Amino acid sequence: MKLLLTSGGVKNTRIREALIDLLDKPIADCNALCIPTAEYGHPWCTPTSVWRFIAGRTPAPMCDLGWKSVGVLELTALPSISRKRWVPWVREADVLLADGGDALYLCHWMRQSGLADLLPSLPRTVWVGVSAGSMVMTPRIGDDFVSWKPPARDDRALGLVNFSIFPHLNHELMPKNTMAAAEKWAADIPGSAYAIDDETAIKVVDGDVEVISEGRWKLFTP
Repeated sequence: MKLLLTSGGVKNTRIREALIDLLDKPIADCNALCIPTAEYGHPWCTPTSVWRFIAGRTPAPMCDLGWKSVGVLELTALPSISRKRWVPWVREADVLLADGGDALYLCHWMRQSGLADLLPSLPRTVWVGVSAGSMVMTPRIGDDFVSWKPPARDDRALGLVNFSIFPHLNHELMPKNTMAAAEKWAADIPGSAYAIDDETAIKVVDGDVEVISEGRWKLFTP
């Protein structure tokens, strides 16, 4: 699987160009599945915000980029239906769009649904995450970002990349997300970590990592 891990969606030209490069064809020729699941685990999110994501009416450009088609993949529903139904939906999609919300709630349902186990068999599929939809791919999210408590009672996510992410750096609506706060958060992360603002994304292909940015970011190393 190819990854485009964003803080605020496909916010600028450089991130959009990186997405098109990963897709290897125009956005208008691609079929997308959007995943709103993370929203249900976060106290700031509501049914209205879920609808805004699906309808492409959020400040984070994702579902409104001009896809050939957009479908909804709700992970909490998948354990109750046959894999023979939903696995083909995922395999036929060019891109999976994972919304923000609670990263550990999303991680839990990716595992419970079987999607996490399926991802390694999708080498051509592109995963585009926004905020929690990006953090879920990391080894740890850090205690600062834990709100929903998983059964394991820790901050571990999927670990499909070898770095962690502090999103929404210097965001005007999140005054606590300062560089100083990111440095303190990174000090408790046992590995590399990036602080990224909403104009920044991290592109990962076959383990190769590239920062795509028109904004501010910083890499913290142990």
